[in-house]
Amino acid sequence: MPHTAPHADPRRWKALVFIALAQLMVVLDATIVNIALPSAQTDLGISDGNRQWVITAYALAFGGLLLFGGRVSDMWGRKRTFVTGLIGFAAASAIGGAAVNTPMLMGARALQGVFGALLAPAALSLLAVMFTEAKERAKAFGIFGAIAGGGGAVGLILGGVFTEYMNWRWTFFVNIPFAIVAATGAIAVVREPAGSRNSARLDVPGVILATLGLVSLVYGFTRAETDGWTAGATIGFFVAAAVLLAAFVAVESRVKAPLLPLRVVTDRNRGGVYAALGLAAIGMFGLFLFLTYYLQVTRGYSPVKTGLSFLPMIATMITGSTQVGARLMTRVPPRWLMGPGFLLAALGMVLLTRIDLNTSYTTGILPSLLMMGLGMGTAFMPAMSLATHGVQPRDAGVASAMVNTSQQVGGAIGTALLNTIAASATTDYLKSHMTPAAAANPKLLQFQSAVHGYTTAIWWAAGILTLSALIALTFVNHRPGNGGSAAASGGADEAAAEDAVPVMAH
Repeated sequence: MPHTAPHADPRRWKALVFIALAQLMVVLDATIVNIALPSAQTDLGISDGNRQWVITAYALAFGGLLLFGGRVSDMWGRKRTFVTGLIGFAAASAIGGAAVNTPMLMGARALQGVFGALLAPAALSLLAVMFTEAKERAKAFGIFGAIAGGGGAVGLILGGVFTEYMNWRWTFFVNIPFAIVAATGAIAVVREPAGSRNSARLDVPGVILATLGLVSLVYGFTRAETDGWTAGATIGFFVAAAVLLAAFVAVESRVKAPLLPLRVVTDRNRGGVYAALGLAAIGMFGLFLFLTYYLQVTRGYSPVKTGLSFLPMIATMITGSTQVGARLMTRVPPRWLMGPGFLLAALGMVLLTRIDLNTSYTTGILPSLLMMGLGMGTAFMPAMSLATHGVQPRDAGVASAMVNTSQQVGGAIGTALLNTIAASATTDYLKSHMTPAAAANPKLLQFQSAVHGYTTAIWWAAGILTLSALIALTFVNHRPGNGGSAAASGGADEAAAEDAVPVMAH
């Protein structure tokens, strides 16, 4: 095991605090607005048809621009990009909190997505270049992974508290102190290693194709949710996404300084990690949504009680990430943490398919949440670290952006895909159980149909997580204890990068 590099930044652990705080702000913003949305809709008179755009505007801008943000951080400097992203995110949050009409709120959400796309890859790539010794890297990514995994649930709790006791506008204003503290701290303690920037020119065709392709893909799933899978617009967006992303790959293989160097994703380990994380996000994001609706609508929980119900999951997620994942990462091959971790989470979901109208939280829901938290925490930890392991310093930002892209695009797809499955199952159940006896108590049948829809979607989510585990076990073939990333060398060439991650898909 190599010792800490002599040039390691002595302030790197302080820097981790501010980087993690920024990551928490970005991740919780993906869910904090969900619980506040009904109040904002009433206050601003947002139509039912437009309300999804409060969520989708953020996901589209964030998911579509992440690769661009990652490359900007490599070229312009990670610290500068990180601080700019924080300041912009705070400004966009202030606009959202002060919104007086629908366009102002949606514009603020899109702006949050734009600055989040600068901030998120810069945060992860700063960790990748600052923590290069294996054990330290494991600990740093354990903390970061726990925050990335648990932030969504923290968002649900804060969203509930603000909506119930204050005002929906505070779900935006809360970002401002987060951003000020993180930006001030970053300016004071974050230092980038010398020689880790990429001086190449920006690949403009790549930026346009990747952004339009990812936006078309996410928007296609959003349209499927509202218009159906066979609608002309839905199919049109999926075809456009396929053509644009295929053109993007063709361009990237030919240009001198690509936006996404194909060596970053054709590496067998990283490719497996991105695919596994994307699928896991599809399963987990959908679950948050269904469980929130089940607890609030079916069981009548308040927004705060709903948010607090997720706390045990956050606790086991942090335990899995910092105690299991981080401690075993330098001793056990990552696939033996990722595969079993995703399988444990899938098993927790299978248990959750037994819910009915009167399921006890303690015996019917809590065991599932504990298993899912522990499984996801254990799997996220090595995945986050391996996604940037062995990457040349000049590619750290774009490799980090791919982690966020797979999670954001996966989350947006998961919400739309599982919502569509749940809605279809609910309608089918309603039709097949509409007997004269059921018609006498239509509200009961509606609740039963909704719960059937949730459980059907949760079965799908469990299957998707199982597939995620199989991908991790099949493709991720990295061995622990072979030192830090190639980033440690402060400018390793292609051969050194290949030595750092021994199994490559050429």
